[in-house]
Amino acid sequence: MTLDRRLFLKAGGIALVSLGAGPDFLRRVARAAPAPAPMARRRVLVTLFQRGAMDGLMAVAPVSDPELARSRPRLAMSAARGGELLDLGVGFALHPAFEPWTELWRDGRLAIVHAVGSPDPTRSHFDAQDYMESGTPGRKGTPDGWLNRAVGLAGHDATPFRAVAMTPALPRSLYGDEPAVAVTRLEDFALGGRRLRGVRGGAVAEAEQDLEALYRQTSEGLLHSAGSDTFEAMATLERLSLGRSRPAAGADYPRSPLAEGLRQIAQLIKADVGLEVAFVESGGWDTHVAQGTGQGSFARSARDLARSVAAFWTDLGSHRDEVVLMTMTEFGRTVAENGTGGTDHGHGSCLFVLGNGVDGGKVHGRFPKLGKSELYQGRDLPVTTDFRAVFSEVAAAHLGVAADHRLFPGYAGERLRLFA
Repeated sequence: MTLDRRLFLKAGGIALVSLGAGPDFLRRVARAAPAPAPMARRRVLVTLFQRGAMDGLMAVAPVSDPELARSRPRLAMSAARGGELLDLGVGFALHPAFEPWTELWRDGRLAIVHAVGSPDPTRSHFDAQDYMESGTPGRKGTPDGWLNRAVGLAGHDATPFRAVAMTPALPRSLYGDEPAVAVTRLEDFALGGRRLRGVRGGAVAEAEQDLEALYRQTSEGLLHSAGSDTFEAMATLERLSLGRSRPAAGADYPRSPLAEGLRQIAQLIKADVGLEVAFVESGGWDTHVAQGTGQGSFARSARDLARSVAAFWTDLGSHRDEVVLMTMTEFGRTVAENGTGGTDHGHGSCLFVLGNGVDGGKVHGRFPKLGKSELYQGRDLPVTTDFRAVFSEVAAAHLGVAADHRLFPGYAGERLRLFA
């Protein structure tokens, strides 16, 4: 297989320089890049993928429907006075782990969409995540992701950090023609990062020599066209010294990968580097066994999610007017509990949208009764709102992406109105 030189220069430059082990010419080129010009604030969409399929009926319980308690004798929770659930006053109640969000709900900043999901019936995590991130349910092989398409359709000037994922690898939703960056630690992506632990000096030196040799075989133009975005991104971080910035007062981030990702996204937003879309992910939502109620695997993941997002929102300060955060999960869980104290792969779930312009304090979408005759295949919460109705509304109302069939190919449904 022939290695594409353009791809190698770009990927190799990121890998070596981000570890502080890059050849000298890479540092020279990056540091010689022009200083980033001050940018006007841009609107930012932060997407948070809850991988594993969150139980939407435990996150936001329909307390006015007695069928849930009958279907879940061990897992159902009470919203009565003194009960565990946090009553929202609209026929639904939040799991107690989401207590940090109650003020956002009361202030009208947090909206919930229930019985939302993909029209495709798959219960495969891999397929469902692929369909949601590509924005083409039921269609395999879509080459790009919906977030990447949204960035392109927004039509704004490119910046080194226009699209960022705080993940080890680029997520499916950011595949595509628009440049995007995946990084877990901004400090390590900058020019002054540490060497990778466990990599022996000889191996690094050999890699540096190979990259130097490849560089000598290429023209100046190829280097600039293939690697300029990488160098500019690294130079931007070097000059901003983000590693020395601290969260705003009152932003109490927990110690978790999700919290760390959101903390760094807040840094980029407050630095006005031209960020438009950001991606983070949360795990632990595949609760087949010992799901628990107030404690257990669900509560642990929900508590981390709620505390991380609440800290992020506090940290943003005056930038909150420009930011919307939206969660998503590939599908929901069964209405009935299983024999191991958990729930199995289902269909519909719920998602959250947080922002100052959101029509919050409401549960949007049509929520059905939970009697067996109303359930999808007699066992699951049905999908009454296509996830694309939500995603397209957020892209239009917040990012300014006009109705365009290219954002969600093959989707002709209407947008769900979520903004005041």
